[in-house]
Amino acid sequence: MRKSGILMHISSLPSRFGIGRMGKAAYDFVDFLRESETACWQILPLSPTSYGDSPYQSFSVNAGNPYFIDFLTLEEQGLLTHEDYASLLWQRSGDSVDYELLYRNNITVLRRAFMKFREKPQRGYANFKKAQKSWLPDYALFMALKDKHGGAPWYEWEQELVQRKKSALDAAKQELAEEIELHIFIQFIFMQQWQALKAYANQNHVEIIGDMPIYVAYDSADVWVQPELFALDKDKKPIEVAGCPPDAFSPTGQLWGNPLYDWGYHKKTEYQWWKARLAFAVTLYDIIRIDHFRGFESYYAIPYGNPTAERGKWRKGPNKALFLAAKKELGELHIIAEDLGFITDGVRRMRRALHYPGMKVLQFAFDSGADNEHLPHNFQSPECVAYTGTHDNETLCGWLENADKKTVKFAKKYLRVNKKSHIPDAMVAACWQSIAELAVAQMQDFLHEDRSCRMNTPSVLGGNWQYRTETGDFTPELAASIRKLNRTYGRNVK
Repeated sequence: MRKSGILMHISSLPSRFGIGRMGKAAYDFVDFLRESETACWQILPLSPTSYGDSPYQSFSVNAGNPYFIDFLTLEEQGLLTHEDYASLLWQRSGDSVDYELLYRNNITVLRRAFMKFREKPQRGYANFKKAQKSWLPDYALFMALKDKHGGAPWYEWEQELVQRKKSALDAAKQELAEEIELHIFIQFIFMQQWQALKAYANQNHVEIIGDMPIYVAYDSADVWVQPELFALDKDKKPIEVAGCPPDAFSPTGQLWGNPLYDWGYHKKTEYQWWKARLAFAVTLYDIIRIDHFRGFESYYAIPYGNPTAERGKWRKGPNKALFLAAKKELGELHIIAEDLGFITDGVRRMRRALHYPGMKVLQFAFDSGADNEHLPHNFQSPECVAYTGTHDNETLCGWLENADKKTVKFAKKYLRVNKKSHIPDAMVAACWQSIAELAVAQMQDFLHEDRSCRMNTPSVLGGNWQYRTETGDFTPELAASIRKLNRTYGRNVK
């Protein structure tokens, strides 16, 4: 079945509380997708953000972002009053996300809701704690300890806590019992709101595409609790870290800094941690996009402490064995493989053997002639997802602004348009008319947003993940325009 999707994170929804939340605006966006007959809503990772405000650097692979919890829903449940949040400042200037204010004020409001919740816990709370016992108590303790240490990473705590000595953990659990319960409550409320929103989307024939980062942050509960999963030394410091080698776009490469997996250990345990991670993701999303999929075939390892990614080595990953083990236990998984960047024949063979659709990006299509693999006429199979651009790319208008004359000339010729200004809409149409089983565009591309609305610039710290929409953006006219596009190219939800 041919489908289409719109890429926009929860954080970009309209809201008067500094960031998009899982309230009315989210449900209204589902209605917009239904009216436009769009089948998929693609979001970024739902996890809490840490370093650089990035959802790809999180304190936990399982936890939900407290910033997305809707206050008005809590008010309807009797857990907040208007006065609990009305006087707090959520925006200092413009309409972009102000993470500093969120960090300071969001927990204040949720703590007030928690105090009311404690008086009369909701039905289902005890069952939630029991169902999530494999990760939630450790995560809640981790967050309580992080708060106690002023936000410092776990590897800077006292050695007894770094090494997870039982006596130190027991003492912390006793001392921080209330804070631990606060973080468990936050996850309960998050999951309650997310599952309600996802159910509403599914009822309206909208599937959720979620994003799974391949790596986890060093400063995370996952690494602190299960260091054996990662390539760490006896002091729990990474031996090597993740990144990408130098290329034409990045002369010194990309140094991500995430600890690498001890794939030998994962193989011995029959990939149990990964199977559990995928099983949890299946409860959150209908389709999972796995970021940096090529890292399962082989990955770039940079010695820990290096200032750049120039000195690294390629090492072999588990290849398809991990996913075959997951399929055996979990059944068929609906996965999109992010196979961009330095892709070898080995990576292509792995993806094809698993029958996961890869990605094509039209912003990469027009700079190297008619043989470019991202041009729609070169798509070899419908087993792919065509994007106008991803969250790491410019908006189409921003891309056009930066494109050189040769690229623009070829794009006009290929897309059969006379004016440069017509290229963005023609790129969306080319994406939709391709043979790809799924076509996706960023919301910014339907709104003709300029480069100031870019979601993320890789390897640049600051100024990212801040894009916001306004309520007036989602007009009936725009829904009708997208619906016409979907119907014209057979991608409408029937």
